[in-house]
Amino acid sequence: MNNIKCECGHVNPEGTVLCEACGKPIEKNQHIDGNDKKKLLNMRYDGSARRSQTYNKSIIDKIWSFFSSVKVGVWLIVIALVASAIGTIYPQEAYIPSDAPDRDPAVFYEDAYGLPGKIFYQLGFHNLYSSWWYLLIISLIGVSLVICSLDRFVPLHRALKMQKPKRHETFINRQRFYSETENVTDEERETIKQNLKKQRYRVSEQDGHILAEKGRFSRWGPYVNHIGLIIILIAALLRTTPWFYLDEYMWVREGEQKVVPGTNGEYYIKNNNFIMELYDKNDKRFQAALKKKGEDVPSNFQTNATIYKKSGDTVAGAPPKLEKVKDVSIRLNHPAKFGGYTVYQSGYQQNEFKSMTFNLHEKNDPKKVAGTFKVDFGNVKSSYDLGNGYKVNVENYYPEYYLDEEDKIPRSKSKYARFPAFVFSVTAPDRKKPEMSFVGIGKNIDATGKNKYKLGVEKYEPLYASGLPVKRDYTLPIFAIGAIIFMIGVIQGMYWQHRRIWLHPKKDSTLLLAGHTNKNWHGLRRDIEKAISNTSVKIVEDQQELE
Repeated sequence: MNNIKCECGHVNPEGTVLCEACGKPIEKNQHIDGNDKKKLLNMRYDGSARRSQTYNKSIIDKIWSFFSSVKVGVWLIVIALVASAIGTIYPQEAYIPSDAPDRDPAVFYEDAYGLPGKIFYQLGFHNLYSSWWYLLIISLIGVSLVICSLDRFVPLHRALKMQKPKRHETFINRQRFYSETENVTDEERETIKQNLKKQRYRVSEQDGHILAEKGRFSRWGPYVNHIGLIIILIAALLRTTPWFYLDEYMWVREGEQKVVPGTNGEYYIKNNNFIMELYDKNDKRFQAALKKKGEDVPSNFQTNATIYKKSGDTVAGAPPKLEKVKDVSIRLNHPAKFGGYTVYQSGYQQNEFKSMTFNLHEKNDPKKVAGTFKVDFGNVKSSYDLGNGYKVNVENYYPEYYLDEEDKIPRSKSKYARFPAFVFSVTAPDRKKPEMSFVGIGKNIDATGKNKYKLGVEKYEPLYASGLPVKRDYTLPIFAIGAIIFMIGVIQGMYWQHRRIWLHPKKDSTLLLAGHTNKNWHGLRRDIEKAISNTSVKIVEDQQELE
């Protein structure tokens, strides 16, 4: 890098537009020759040298220059916004409805949305926010913010820190606000100085040259914004790690104990019972709404559960040793919290049976009941003794019955009692051989057609399954910190301005007055008017209007 030495003796880095010490324009950058002698100075970043505009030789320099461009940052944000918008057209994979005919993403999107849904899936938008290319865009936005900030902050901080009250005359007369007044006395200059202090300007003086400054901290507002945004982006990336963010969904049936997903087997939850309360149809407050709805509406549904934690080491193949943590009642807007996890009550299913009660009666006279027995689907016994010599044996049990069309053999789709069916054998004191029958919902088949006794369903008890989202989110405080810092930067840059006023005396009692601000020029003019009141100093002119 070739350094540039100013006539004041200060050595400036290559790419400097205005001398860091005296403010004199660097000739090749500020066009001070010929007709451009009164052209306003480029005060952006106070004329400091930026790396992106100085170095452009190595691959690192070129990468730095690329990401330091505001246009590149804006385009990355636009691409991320467009991708995010496309990702909301159809539900993400995690939100495929539980009652969908086929929850396989490869099938669901095409079946539900046709060709657009198929394209949506094949392009990877079904799992957008955790896809590698989307996270890469977010990371590149963060890289752009960091490089943009460093490329501007460091030289600007250096330039503002080194500025002196005594500036080159060219620097003064090429400011936007400028005036020149002859025969200005020392008393008048002192009056202006005191008036500036009354307006809370920080005044410094060097050889009779005065610099009045206030609101410098507002210049750092955009960079504080960037810090806040970078923290928010970091939080967004951390949400892809299971330790910082967990969002799982589990179904737990009444009486069932399951490991809490995402806890690596550390926590277990047992669904003791599910409670659902309905709105009273006789309550006048709800009659109109319930009548319009046309069905029962839950006023509350909750899961009474027990949380357990694994204690000690577990021998392979043996059940884990569990220690009770606490009993909880999980209901809407009242989640259970333990060990950094939060469990919500989200939904329920009533498509299974908890128990079913059968009665044994004579086939030709249903009133002659020989006995009743109850089948608990959580523990189906092989036989049930009804007393008086009557006994029912369970020969076969199909929890979710269906008939295999090829083999014409009854089978079960799952181990859950959603559509139970039985093959029973009935032993009676007045029959020599057991009677076989097939009993299920809507089915009661006499195997031989000669049975004396018949089994019928007397009543049943539904089994509820609770839908419980399990969440852990350690990124929320990080998001909050980033948002607070971002808003501080917005307020800092929006409601304050960096205002500077220079008083440059010449040997013939002429006073040059100049002013600059990063915004709100009307406010700066008003400050200057107050400062020069009761003096002969001329009000500044806006030289931008004279160009």
